[in-house]
Amino acid sequence: MTRTITGKAWVFGDDVDTDVIIPARYLVTSDPRILEKHCMEGLVPDFSTRVAPGDFIVAGENFGCGSSREHAPLALKGAGCGGVIAASYARIFFRNAINVGLPIFECPEASKAIAEGDALEVDTSSGTITMTGIGEVFHFSPFPPFIEEIVAAGGLVPFVREELERRKTR
Repeated sequence: MTRTITGKAWVFGDDVDTDVIIPARYLVTSDPRILEKHCMEGLVPDFSTRVAPGDFIVAGENFGCGSSREHAPLALKGAGCGGVIAASYARIFFRNAINVGLPIFECPEASKAIAEGDALEVDTSSGTITMTGIGEVFHFSPFPPFIEEIVAAGGLVPFVREELERRKTR
């Protein structure tokens, strides 16, 4: 299943925690349309109005550290982020991102080379990140097909619903 995502880079550093992604005071809901309005507001106050569909968060080590809440990847997805490119992830954020269908890519080389505003193209099946302005290409390990299917379905719950529907028609 080939999937290409294009957008520009929003660059952040190491140890971006879930409270920075979505401040705790907004955790009274799980509605991505509400969460997206406050996504990354502690670092970029007008992020939700400036981010474009498909744009990427690019970060260093340990992205998504902090609490185990799914609100953080939901807020990023709700804001229209095409995915996150980071050197490494907190394990619980990694799993939560898959669960809610937010594409994430682990690529330390890309996270160091990409600058704010760079145009990017990510091919999820071949495992490539291309800086389209200069043609530089980075490689990451693509997800196994079953995880790619979960992300493509929009998350674990929609994936399971689709799978149950398929089984009914057999």
